[in-house]
Amino acid sequence: MTLAEERWRQAILPIHSTIQQAISNLDKVAIKIVMVVNDSGALEGTISDGDIRRGLLRGLDLSSSIDSVIQRDAMLVPPGVGRDTIRQMMLANKLQQIPVVDENHHVVGLHLWDEIAKPAGRDNLMVIMAGGKGTRLRPHTESCPKPLLPIAGKPMLEHIIERAKLEGFNRFVLAVHYLGQMIEDYFGDGERLKVKIDYLREKEALGTAGALSLLNPVPSAPFVVTNGDVITDIRYGELLDFHIFHKAKATMAVRVYEWQHPFGVVQTKGVDIVGFEEKPIARSHINAGVYVLEPDVLGALSKDAHCDMPVLFGRLQAAGKSIVAYPMHEPWLDVGRRDDLQSAIIEVGKRNSGKN
Repeated sequence: MTLAEERWRQAILPIHSTIQQAISNLDKVAIKIVMVVNDSGALEGTISDGDIRRGLLRGLDLSSSIDSVIQRDAMLVPPGVGRDTIRQMMLANKLQQIPVVDENHHVVGLHLWDEIAKPAGRDNLMVIMAGGKGTRLRPHTESCPKPLLPIAGKPMLEHIIERAKLEGFNRFVLAVHYLGQMIEDYFGDGERLKVKIDYLREKEALGTAGALSLLNPVPSAPFVVTNGDVITDIRYGELLDFHIFHKAKATMAVRVYEWQHPFGVVQTKGVDIVGFEEKPIARSHINAGVYVLEPDVLGALSKDAHCDMPVLFGRLQAAGKSIVAYPMHEPWLDVGRRDDLQSAIIEVGKRNSGKN
């Protein structure tokens, strides 16, 4: 039995208990909830410190039964509800605890906000492609590698690492090439950010996938890959879970891109006009530059050979491997041009200052 399991089991009281016993339990177990069960072991409801105080204000005393202070409409969940769903329920309903009950209404667990709020630890590796020259961002990149360009006071690469860290990732590999020593000097082994950072050093530019051929040792579990110039609020953990759920060999995050035709479109069949469409909007999915790969996918790469990620996905598709798209809706910006850099500075600055 784990410590967490012992805690919620200790917070169960029989319905015949007194308010004094409930107070003692709240003090002893210290998880801010008492779960009350009837004689058959089914959950009757919950009691918090506030419920007890309201009962005392109504004239109850410490020897009174807890029966009249039980919250019988407490929110409950069955086993198997995902961590992210529980977190959203707690946030939406301003809850600190949610009991877990089986089909017989017996308590089989308890979700605590203090535990749910902590990011689930991810042992999976995250590789960040940070070797590009950033030619479209010159003169900013003449003496500074693109991933080190500052956005709201921090290099964009640091924003990516901190975002992933919030998702529980703590092992990173940075693929470096152009002015790579500056990146290594800035991040070191990751100790300053309380993560572990290693490096893949490209002798020449290997594209958005080629550097993965240098991974040694090869990861033992699915790993996340992201371009070092993508600023996004994507949930890397959810992307990884999506990949695992679909049993894919490779997953690509995609975004819907909309483009409006500047003119009215005339539809014809031969010389006949068959329809009109006024400035139609075309929608397509674009590559968002964030991926999850299975370790054996690396067998489709040749060591030190240039390869871009779409080419790798094409090879996997030709080999009959499962490749899937992860549709994302979160804010996203590919910082490839000077206008993009300025947009990222403005948007991240607004976010950090609490503005919409």
